[in-house]
Amino acid sequence: GSEAASEQGQEEEVEDRLKEHMDSLLDKSAKARQAALQSLRLALSSKTLSEFLLERRLTLTDSLEKCLKKGKGEEQALAGTVLTLLCLQMGSGPEGEEVFRSLKPLLVSVLTDSTASPSARQSCATALGMCCYIAAADLE
Repeated sequence: GSEAASEQGQEEEVEDRLKEHMDSLLDKSAKARQAALQSLRLALSSKTLSEFLLERRLTLTDSLEKCLKKGKGEEQALAGTVLTLLCLQMGSGPEGEEVFRSLKPLLVSVLTDSTASPSARQSCATALGMCCYIAAADLE
C-alpha cells in the first residue's frame, strides 16, 4: 500500500515539474526557455509520458512553435529535439499526426532559412524526418 502511495506521489511530483518547465517555455528570458527545453528533453527521453502529454499536447505544441519562431540558435535546436520526442511519445495515431501537421511548415521554414544556425537547421531536419516517419498520414 505505502509503495503505491509513494509511487503516486513521485508521479505527481514529476508531473508538477513538467508543468513548471512547460510554463517556463513562455518566459521572456531566452536562458529560462532553454533551461526548460533541456529539462523537457531529458524528461521526454527518459520516461513514457503519453497520458500526461495527451492532455497538454496543444499547449506544448504552441510553446514549441513560439520557441522555433522567436528563438535563435540553441533554443531552436532544443525546440526541434523536444518536438521530435513529443512526436515519438504521441505515436502514429491522430494526436502525433496533429502535432506534426501543425509544426511541419515551421520546421521547413527554419530548415530552409539560410540565416538560421546550423544546429537549429539540423535539429529541424531531424524533427521533420522523424515526425514524418512516425506521424505523417499522407505518404507524400
